[in-house]
Amino acid sequence: MAKFDILEDLKWRGAINQETDEEGLRKYLAEHDDLALYCGTDPTGDSLHIGHLIPFMILKRFQMAGYHPVILIGGGTGAIGDPSGRKTERTLQTAEQVKHNEEKLTAQMKKLFGTENFEIRNNAEWLGKMNLLDFLCDYGKFFQVNNMINKDVVASRLENGISFTEFSYQILQAIDFYHLNKDNGVQMQIGGSDQWGNITAGIDLIHKLEGSDRPAFGLTIPLMLKADGTKFGKSAGGAVWLDPEKTSPYEFYQFWINQDDRDVVKYLKYFTFLSREEIEDLAEKTEKEPWKRAAQKRLAEEVTKFVHGEEGLKEAQMITEALFSGNVKSLSVPQIEQALKNAPSAEATHEAKNIVEFLVETKIEPSKRQAREDVKNGAIYVNGERQDDIDFIIEPDSDFDGKYVIIRKGKRKYTLVKIK
Repeated sequence: MAKFDILEDLKWRGAINQETDEEGLRKYLAEHDDLALYCGTDPTGDSLHIGHLIPFMILKRFQMAGYHPVILIGGGTGAIGDPSGRKTERTLQTAEQVKHNEEKLTAQMKKLFGTENFEIRNNAEWLGKMNLLDFLCDYGKFFQVNNMINKDVVASRLENGISFTEFSYQILQAIDFYHLNKDNGVQMQIGGSDQWGNITAGIDLIHKLEGSDRPAFGLTIPLMLKADGTKFGKSAGGAVWLDPEKTSPYEFYQFWINQDDRDVVKYLKYFTFLSREEIEDLAEKTEKEPWKRAAQKRLAEEVTKFVHGEEGLKEAQMITEALFSGNVKSLSVPQIEQALKNAPSAEATHEAKNIVEFLVETKIEPSKRQAREDVKNGAIYVNGERQDDIDFIIEPDSDFDGKYVIIRKGKRKYTLVKIK
């Protein structure tokens, strides 16, 4: 049986931007089954967002093809901050912040990669033990300042200034690759397109210290842009986080299901593990029956399940169906808080009140006349049930533990009324 060609698969998915030595990597993969590769993330926050997820999806594909992924948590470099993609200096974090973030990111990675054929390392293990003289004598002498200045990430910062701290980041990342290559047998580093200079610096250091025939490869992923030219990974509410406390599974699911037809096939290739045949079938459906949004639904299902598990997916689908059908009474209080987090909101007291007065006092309706008209016409739903009687009394304590009344006006216009 022919060996799965991971590089051809990545090319088809549009997931390769640059490779340091494609011929050498192909030869290595043909002759060895033990490729180990790594991707790093600095603990600058306590959760990854979907923009961070892109290189880790590539790492996951290598894992599924039988290779050995290593996640490097930058407990050492995170105290400094990568200047890549930034116009200004990062604010240095406290040791407590870094440790908290490390723990949260480690838990996220274990959820994504499982426990089989996978390991997590922390560069604080070796960078934290190094003193300044060791750094300068053992590594600094191998880096030419003129080459370092010419790296895109540094060159773009020279006009506004860059501190020596951030300037030295590329040396620390190179030391990481060298350390993992020498002590853990890691032959390849992958990262975003802005990491090219850091990756090649690591390969150069390995070859200087271990010999030019030492296997060391680099691969970067293209910068992902949406069809409208804007950067991928943001929603109207900001970043889309992997942490369910920051972005609920429902919000996460909705982000994917609302993707543009022009982008959805690209995202299926990047963010799902569906086969080429399945993706091409979904691409055809998007072309012929775009209104059915089959590709978006499958994309939302696959990515939500990968990040939040089967339970997270089921909950997201249940909330979606409840809002679509109007059957909101089936939702729990936490699910309502997920579902209507970004919906218009109002406040009311626990006092039972006539529906017309309630609608006006919460400013859902501009006047009693308009409120009476909408109620009579059957346009108003209270907690999922249509109410067309202008004498109907709303009892705020009757549902949802007395915390909320959900008003729907028309087909989709929800207002979450918080009971105080």
